[in-house]
Amino acid sequence: MKKEWLAQIATLIKKEINLEWRIKFAISGILLYVVSTVFTAYLSFKIIPNPAVWNALMWIILLFASVNAVAKSFVQENAGRQLYLYTLVAPQPLIIAKIIYNALLLVLISLLTYLIYSIFIGDIVQDKSYFLITLILGATGFSSVMTLVSAISAKAGNNSTLMAILSFPILLPMLLLLIKISKNAIDGIDHSINNPYLLVLIMMNIIVLVLAYILFPYLWRE
Repeated sequence: MKKEWLAQIATLIKKEINLEWRIKFAISGILLYVVSTVFTAYLSFKIIPNPAVWNALMWIILLFASVNAVAKSFVQENAGRQLYLYTLVAPQPLIIAKIIYNALLLVLISLLTYLIYSIFIGDIVQDKSYFLITLILGATGFSSVMTLVSAISAKAGNNSTLMAILSFPILLPMLLLLIKISKNAIDGIDHSINNPYLLVLIMMNIIVLVLAYILFPYLWRE
């Protein structure tokens, strides 16, 4: 990677953080959604649900929180700002910076969700280290997919319906893997059984990252 690209990526990530800090209601709204959803589940269940329900509900909350967090990636960049960025930075550093920032944001949201979830509904995870690794990989995968789809949606007039339609077929196999791996971590199943699934998940993340790196310049040029 070119040396100047690294500087551009660092600057763009800093810009994203500054923008997020200025509009705190965005992240606050996501956290409010997480807390309210978890609390509603707590009131509904009263007792700790079985592992399959606990796991499924956790990933449903994380999926919708991720969509809300990443959907604004390119929506907040109006036409004038996009043109300004186009004259300053290459498209590759821009998409990499967006993905890194969104991944960091989703990791933070995932960890906070797990903490809140554990407080209200209970923590039944036996292999916590593997479960946390799955959360981090899931956040990275969600970030890569939805950042690229957000860019496509922005070029199509910020159509949220289009974003949902495009992201769902890509997220579905990733989500199925995440549910499988996290369920095994909840049950404390030996790592040798989980490792092949984890490797497939890592490869899926890499493929999406490479596709975003290759395809985004053509999208950004339009």
